[in-house]
Amino acid sequence: MANKLKAYTVLTLLVIGLVFLGIGCAEKNSGDSSPVQETSSEGAPEADSQGIFLKGSDTVLPLAQAEAEEFMIAYPEKSVTVTGGGSGVGIAALIDGEVDIATASREMKAEEIEAAKANGINPVEHTIAIDGISVIVNPENPVSELTFDQLRGIYNGSISNWKDVGGDDRPIAVISRDSSSGTYEYFKEDVLLGDEYRPDALTQPATGGIVGEVSQNPNAIGYIGVAYLDESVQALSLDSGNGSESPSPDNIISGAYPLSRPLYFYTNGEPSGLTKEFIDYVMSADGQSIVSEVGYFPINS
Repeated sequence: MANKLKAYTVLTLLVIGLVFLGIGCAEKNSGDSSPVQETSSEGAPEADSQGIFLKGSDTVLPLAQAEAEEFMIAYPEKSVTVTGGGSGVGIAALIDGEVDIATASREMKAEEIEAAKANGINPVEHTIAIDGISVIVNPENPVSELTFDQLRGIYNGSISNWKDVGGDDRPIAVISRDSSSGTYEYFKEDVLLGDEYRPDALTQPATGGIVGEVSQNPNAIGYIGVAYLDESVQALSLDSGNGSESPSPDNIISGAYPLSRPLYFYTNGEPSGLTKEFIDYVMSADGQSIVSEVGYFPINS
């Protein structure tokens, strides 16, 4: 009986040993295997080429976001990240090699192009849409139009009361974008003709801030991209010497409205990979229809 019990004990220990040996081998095999990688629709592992980063103009921001959203619906395995901050911020990021696309509401300056090339970056410009800049006032303001001379006087400081441009006897509260904005640069060049902005102008880091200030202040005036227009503010007609024109779609597309401009993407060299795919999408019929839906004007109809 004792010999039989001893045999059972040895057999039991042998079975337990084999079980642990199997577990050890399984763990070793598991540790030797490579982790599972996500794959794209083409079967390739996910990589940086499956995601791109855009940064820059707050004017271009709502358009770039809308394009990115629709692109990722069509191609869910790909990623497009969009942020604002101003044209200057986006261009600086391109110069530093930090983004795939810089978005801008103005052309790159000569010194920016030089800085880019010195850093091994070759900026290539892509015009993606047309924009109009609306000069806005509070809906309570009786002024509905301004000449370019009047607008220039308001922003350079030579005009400071609404009564001097046909309005009520009230001080003018001038609102502007900050100097990182492409719209700031465009407005300074085309309206101020190189004059400095008045020192008491209230600057805003984003277009939404200008809309908010003007909508709450009956004495305020500001300028924004037409895509940001809403019922909380009133857009003025402008006269640059050829008659007063409103920022209507027809006037902006035809150039009759004096504050019309292109919007840009900038890339390092000719785009390739996902960057090219995204730009091709923006320039396609579907992408250009989004331009219209957002409130800008397509260059490919």
